[in-house]
Amino acid sequence: MRHFVLLLIVLMSGAFAGEPAKMWSGFERLDFNVDGRTCLLIIPKTPAEGKPWIWRTEFFGHEPQGDIALLQKGFHVAYMDLQNMYGAPVAMGHMEAFHAHLVSKHGLSARTTLEGFSRGGLFAFNFAAKNPEKVACIYVDAPVCDFKSWPGGKGKGKGSAGDWKNCLKAYGLTEEQALAYKLNPVDNLEPLAKAKIPILSVCGDIDDVVPVAENSGLVEERYKKLGGEMTLIVKPNNGHHPHSLKDPAQIVNFVVKHNTLAANAAKP
Repeated sequence: MRHFVLLLIVLMSGAFAGEPAKMWSGFERLDFNVDGRTCLLIIPKTPAEGKPWIWRTEFFGHEPQGDIALLQKGFHVAYMDLQNMYGAPVAMGHMEAFHAHLVSKHGLSARTTLEGFSRGGLFAFNFAAKNPEKVACIYVDAPVCDFKSWPGGKGKGKGSAGDWKNCLKAYGLTEEQALAYKLNPVDNLEPLAKAKIPILSVCGDIDDVVPVAENSGLVEERYKKLGGEMTLIVKPNNGHHPHSLKDPAQIVNFVVKHNTLAANAAKP
């Protein structure tokens, strides 16, 4: 009877806390749902003080060397499946629910690092503009910073006709309205600058999918004019792929530094 009661307690606690579905790169992985979306959380073996975390907004597991290095330093790694939403307002509500869940249910830091690979840049920048108080810093990698550039293909990039159609649908815009839209990251940097959110962007100099000049290059120019702090690393002879850096030390150091500063600033 005693063993049955203990088993029942374990099963009940798992139902509320989320059971470890599997391991990921040697770390415990929790799979669960928030706001009707599939989510996951990777748990470090020894959480760092204050439980800092990095939030991969798209393409979880792709070029994961930075995430793995941060797990080794005690960061949690989080992901919510928001595919085919392109950082649209509808996605922001889901993201806010996910953030609230991780902070209240898992005790993670109120300020996260947003990690936006490719189209994930739209999610990262748009969430930060709407919720600057919830962001310690932003790390983006070959990020889309203007949907007119990708998937629209209205500049020098290739674009994607299918994604452009889906993007317009996600935002609820006609093409004419989309071309006049003023809340793309390149146009909406002032909330980030006022909150003094540091940005790191890693790009390839010959990216013909998400051209640097139309995306991170334009963000850097405008953000610095607003007084914002941004570091742009441009990899020579590198296209849209591969993402990240073979040695992620610069990425990891940036994330650790600015989470530490954010945590210290929050102390009474």
